[in-house]
Formats: sequence, C-alpha cells, structure tokens
Amino acid sequence: MLINEIIMRQFIGYFLGFTIFIIGLPTLMWLCSDLIVPTFWQWVVGGMLAVAGLALAIWSVVYMKIHGKGNPFDAMGHEIAPRTQHLMTNGPYRYSRNPMLSGTLVYYLGIITILFSWQAVLIFVVIVFIMMVQVHNEEQRLERDFGDEYRNYKHKAGKFFPKL
Repeated sequence: MLINEIIMRQFIGYFLGFTIFIIGLPTLMWLCSDLIVPTFWQWVVGGMLAVAGLALAIWSVVYMKIHGKGNPFDAMGHEIAPRTQHLMTNGPYRYSRNPMLSGTLVYYLGIITILFSWQAVLIFVVIVFIMMVQVHNEEQRLERDFGDEYRNYKHKAGKFFPKL
C-alpha cells in the first residue's frame, strides 16, 4: 500500500469518525428534540459530561494512533482506515477495552442532559445497540488477530468500564 493511500485512508477514517460521532449524531439528537431552553444546571452537568467524554475519547484515539499504529474507524468488520497493528493494554486501554466508545457514550449523556428529551434518549439507545454489535464484531476480530494475548486482556479489562 502506498504511503499516500495510507495517509488518505487515515484522514478519511478520522474525518468520518468526527463527522458522524461528534457532530452528526448529537445534531440528530438536537434536531429530533423538543426545543426547550436548557437550565443553567443542565448546561453545567451536561457540559462537564460532554467534555469529560470527549477528553477520554480523544485520549483513546491519540493513544491508538501512537501505540497501536492504527485508526479506530472500522465499520462492522470493514476496514475503512488502517487497523491497529499492536494490542493496546495500557493508557486508557488499561481498564477498559473500549475507552473510545465509553468516552463517546459519556459525551452523548452530556448532550442528552442538555437537551433533556425523550427523542435524544431514543437515539442514544439505538446508538448503544449499534455500538454493542460493532464491539462484538471487533472483539471477534481482535481474538483472531491477537489470540491468547487478547483473551488474557479480556479477563483484566472491562468491556466499557473498569472491572471491580
């Protein structure tokens, strides 16, 4: 694969991920919601959740790029951008096998807190269902790619949140 093709695929992966998950889905939540003016506390709590979720998601993406040597955008088993070459078990991946998705879900909870609408919650439920299917497919691929190393990692780190 040519270097320019790899760079272009990585750019497309990051662009699609940002456009769909950070801009598109929250915009859909907003457009489908009853337009109410959020209270001060909805802004504060929702804003803190959104910022914390984005921080975790961004840290996970950067960590994946640097240590995993890949890109997170893999759609239902179709490699959009180059996949990771190394199993990541440290940094944000030490306690969660999917910290990027965990951060994104917390980000969406912040958006829901601000919008305070059942429509946003319904969209969130659909997103969670789709993410669960994606995670299931991705875990099968990771087991094929990394074998026992991944199976051992699954016992140490929670799917989305740290194991107690």
